[in-house]
Amino acid sequence: MRSSPERVPPQNLEAEMAVLGSILIDREIMSVASEIVRPEDFYAVAHETIYRALKALYERGAPLDKISLADELRTQEKLEPVGGLAYLTALQDVVPTSASAEYYAKVVAEKALLRQLIHAGGRIAQMGFEQEDDVEGALNASESLIFEIGQRNRSGGFTHVSDLLRQTFETLDQRYHQHGSITGLPTGFPDFDHMTAGLQPGNLIILAARPAMGKTSMALTLAANAASRVEKPIAVFSLEMSNDELIQRFLSLTARLDAHKMRTGRLESRGADDDWEKLSRAMNVISEWPVYLDDQGGLTVADIRSRCRRLMAAQGLSLVVIDYLQLLVGTSKGNVNRNEELSTICRQLKTLAKELSVPIVALAQLNRGVESRNDKRPMLSDLRDSGAIEQEADLVTFLYREGYYNPDFEDENLTELIVAKHRNGPVGTVKLRFFKEYTLFVSDGEPR
Repeated sequence: MRSSPERVPPQNLEAEMAVLGSILIDREIMSVASEIVRPEDFYAVAHETIYRALKALYERGAPLDKISLADELRTQEKLEPVGGLAYLTALQDVVPTSASAEYYAKVVAEKALLRQLIHAGGRIAQMGFEQEDDVEGALNASESLIFEIGQRNRSGGFTHVSDLLRQTFETLDQRYHQHGSITGLPTGFPDFDHMTAGLQPGNLIILAARPAMGKTSMALTLAANAASRVEKPIAVFSLEMSNDELIQRFLSLTARLDAHKMRTGRLESRGADDDWEKLSRAMNVISEWPVYLDDQGGLTVADIRSRCRRLMAAQGLSLVVIDYLQLLVGTSKGNVNRNEELSTICRQLKTLAKELSVPIVALAQLNRGVESRNDKRPMLSDLRDSGAIEQEADLVTFLYREGYYNPDFEDENLTELIVAKHRNGPVGTVKLRFFKEYTLFVSDGEPR
């Protein structure tokens, strides 16, 4: 955004000149400036062009003086448009020393941020006029615009080890006084929690399986177990099933009521096993859960981010569940294959988990290669569409039921929860039991 006939956008040309002049005085100022200022942050087009040329010279290890700079700009046929050698000489004379270069760079970056906000405000206003039929879409897009500005300008860089040591010591001390108890979010499966110490904030957890293994049932059981242990909201995004279907499953697993009977309306209303009484008790329990459901299909990670940030700002957030990964829509433009798109989505989810500082559980579909093996237990190589799922995830788990493949197996409910990747801990197998009629998982040995 350069200029406007009504008002001049925020800018400080003197600070821009001071940054460029400081770099010409001291080559190493380029490393400082590049951490703070991007080429597009300069308001004057000439200054942006000069900064890009300086950056190119620096990356090649070339001298950063007005002669080298002039030669670089001349090669690009941009020397005269920026003011010629005379202007480069003037830049070098703007500041006597480079001592205040970092301050000037921050001024340039701050003015650029204000211009970005003005530009975003204009786009938001335009959406307000043009998207009257899609208010929710306009709101999500507006939030994404502001979020992207915040992400681009979020400070990063080094943290001194002494600060990190203090933080780590406090964490270790807290764990010591908890006497080895769960440090993350409990899942309600003791053996799994013992292996993982619970679902950790900032972690991306993948729960993968072939169809009919019970992925959604497992995710909802996990959410239900967590809901009774946390106060902050749990967000469940279902890109495949409707909210009504999810609620029926919650009722089934909480009431221990046959899901098929609920779907067909064959509920019994007599005796000690009165189904309506069970439903009533389950409804009372579920109504107290801090669980929020979203069944809109075709979501992008940006959509999920926007909705999670809104929920977090209002009430906080403890867990995000996504059913399922391959149904998320990518935003890549051009000729991008699905593998590359899934890779980007996985990276975005991992970034989101760190940003929100909550665990994100994403369900994933396994490829058909599982079915062609004698041993149909899933492996990391079975993750469908993208190896990036394995790469980005902190925890990769698989569901496997021998009874599904082998009708003669003695225990059709026995399920293996296979921890195939654990970035910060052991791997192994936890035994669970799946009661399909209730869409419910419990620990092996636990009564249904």
